Amino acid sequence: MATMTTTAPQTPAIFPAWFAARQQQAWQRYLATPAPKRGDETWRFSNIKQLDFEGFSGSAGAPPAADLLARSSGLESPAAKFVFVNDTLIHAASHLPDGVICLPLAEALVKHSELVAAHFMRQETRLGSARFAALHEAAVSNGLFVHTGDHVEIPGTIEVHHWISGSNTVIFPHTLVITGNNSKVRVIDIFRSADDLDPGLAIAFNDLAAGPGSQLDYVAIQDLNEVTRIIQINETSATSDASVKGFILNTGASWARNECLSRLEGAGSRSLMLAVSIPAREQEYDQRTFQHHVSQGTYSDLLYKNTLYDNSKTIFSGLIRVDQDAHHTDAYQTCRNLLMSDTCEANSMPGLEINADQVKCSHGSTSSQIHDDEIFYLRTRGIDPVSARQLIARGFSVDVVARLEDEPTESLVLRFVDDKFARIVSGGA
Repeated sequence: MATMTTTAPQTPAIFPAWFAARQQQAWQRYLATPAPKRGDETWRFSNIKQLDFEGFSGSAGAPPAADLLARSSGLESPAAKFVFVNDTLIHAASHLPDGVICLPLAEALVKHSELVAAHFMRQETRLGSARFAALHEAAVSNGLFVHTGDHVEIPGTIEVHHWISGSNTVIFPHTLVITGNNSKVRVIDIFRSADDLDPGLAIAFNDLAAGPGSQLDYVAIQDLNEVTRIIQINETSATSDASVKGFILNTGASWARNECLSRLEGAGSRSLMLAVSIPAREQEYDQRTFQHHVSQGTYSDLLYKNTLYDNSKTIFSGLIRVDQDAHHTDAYQTCRNLLMSDTCEANSMPGLEINADQVKCSHGSTSSQIHDDEIFYLRTRGIDPVSARQLIARGFSVDVVARLEDEPTESLVLRFVDDKFARIVSGGA
């Protein structure tokens, strides 16, 4: 596999020594880790050709900040808002309560070095992209850092925009969120391209750590242009009685790889893993998940829904693992595919690995087309066939979005969903 660079990225001098050392070690690990091969189980059904990143590099020149800032519309009143263009911060606004640290990662590395060091990329990447996680660690320079402290409930949502601008530009956005005891926070990452023609690449990573009794919600909206690729790795941990909710929306990119690991480390912890993907034309979305139950009395539920058009392709591979002492685990995993053409392809591989007694686990996958009776029912009420199919497809996705249980966030997600359906109907990108 060709690489985007042959020299180690340079760590800015203002960053702490431990971070520079981590980046040097990560670069060596990246060089030593073999590239994925077609026969690797973690890359089964994947298009390995998508991993040719030759020609990509960091941005050159000043990005069009004013235009992209004007286009960075999201929630009406976010608790905080950050806008990055090619990993460079161009806007920051915050209305957060006292005691909350919410900064660009580059600033947090300088002002809160020890706190970042305690949580930065501590879990093992095990779903196939260890090589690219190492590249991210070696090259990352910015992103979002949040630390709530104890007994803090952040009203509203922290909203972050990540723009890719320029041809063959690669970005390495990082989101690190730590909640204290009995705290609550919600973060939304939005990934977009400055235009529809320039190819780009994003290798993104999330560290989400929920403290005892806390609630941490994370939403990723991926609406990149259809000549851009993204690898997004989500590493989540939940301690005792913590609740973590993760949601991913895929509407853009020519190819997207999502790897989501949720580790339930404390008794009574809960994890909800949600995703809606709407690929069309030649888009391919590759989704790998791991629900890891470490402690007893834990709960997880995964619901992924894919609506496929044209010659698009999805891959889902999920595993529920229950460790030896994780008794009284309650875990579910469901992937559903709605096939909107005869030429799309949906691959689903759910799995279980149970090493404890007194557990309740189930997994399953379904793939089907819209039944003629459903179309007929809507046509008898004056709805044309094209609109009828879109209504059914939208309804298929809505029940996943509703599980976010926050009306402003749901409205924002549905805005991107409706934009994608409108592009499909009009034949646009």
